[in-house]
Amino acid sequence: MNHDITNGSIFDELEKDAGKAEQLKIKAALFDAIVAYIEENKLTQEKAAEVMGVQRSRVSDVCRGKMSGFTIDALVAMAARAGLYPLHIAA
Repeated sequence: MNHDITNGSIFDELEKDAGKAEQLKIKAALFDAIVAYIEENKLTQEKAAEVMGVQRSRVSDVCRGKMSGFTIDALVAMAARAGLYPLHIAA
């Protein structure tokens, strides 16, 4: 069995374009922060959706790690509405 070692982030290996790799890293950080917020506050997806101003299905997609349906803008808005600090998350 071969084990490849990445040079940094798995996103750098998945996406050779540096700009797209950074976008994936930012999305992942925002996803992680939103999921942690939901878990720490013991929110249902319904309540989290209400707080973040989105449909429950959007919260479900975040919880399942479905990145493809989200822009960074949408994730920043969700995080900000939850009282998170998107600039700190992405740094």
